[in-house]
Amino acid sequence: MEPRESWAALAAGGVAGVCVDLILFPLDTVKTRLQSPQGFRKAGGFRGIYAGVPSTAIGSFPNAAAFFITYENVKSVLHHGSASCLAPATHMVAASLAEVVACLIRVPSEVVKQRAQVSPSSSTLQILSRTLYHEGIQGLYRGYKSTVLREIPFSLVQFPLWESLKDLWSWKQGHVVDSWQSAVCGAFAGGFAAAVTTPLDVAKTRIMLAKAGSSNASGNVLAALGSIWRTQGLSGLFAGVVPRMAGISLGGFIFLGTYEKTRQLLL
Repeated sequence: MEPRESWAALAAGGVAGVCVDLILFPLDTVKTRLQSPQGFRKAGGFRGIYAGVPSTAIGSFPNAAAFFITYENVKSVLHHGSASCLAPATHMVAASLAEVVACLIRVPSEVVKQRAQVSPSSSTLQILSRTLYHEGIQGLYRGYKSTVLREIPFSLVQFPLWESLKDLWSWKQGHVVDSWQSAVCGAFAGGFAAAVTTPLDVAKTRIMLAKAGSSNASGNVLAALGSIWRTQGLSGLFAGVVPRMAGISLGGFIFLGTYEKTRQLLL
């Protein structure tokens, strides 16, 4: 991959990340509060719907930029000499590695954001200070494993499906898809991936919001899933599935459409 293409992927990914995260922040807050242990109303209901937005605003660009520069470079390396039938596997590997890298930036931002979302009376800076004081740096990485374990299955579904839908649409119309068509493919792929990975998202939320020293604070995803299943059943595992699907479908449209358009403009 040429340096110009790498820079284009980095910049386009960052712009796309900021756009989607800020536009869809209220939906994300509603989803987080639906998944929180104390319940939607006690977590704030519809009050302070933009609580935690500074954390997202700061983390969005580097997080999305890290994802796409990794994704495009790994995809470029793996595509050399590989058969077309292996394309889905290439996209899966590229997306998985990109998520591992991006989560190093995403998780601290996500921890602060989600704690602010369920404590709208506290500022983002207060949440950050409190987390560092009581838990240190490791507190900001609470839920790293659960986030990676959520994001990798999500990307294993979303990105091969997105790429396949684009290829199918390109083949049917006889030319490469436009950015709006890529956005439509991204919306469908994102919504489907969101639905099937919701239980992992609920577990990640519970781990990030757990009080220090509690069983969920250990970061054990299976234990968190088991606890949710025992206390709330299937409805608990799929808490927030509708706003998650709606948000990620719309997010996929904005994120992947903006990424493709910005990248085209830069190349």
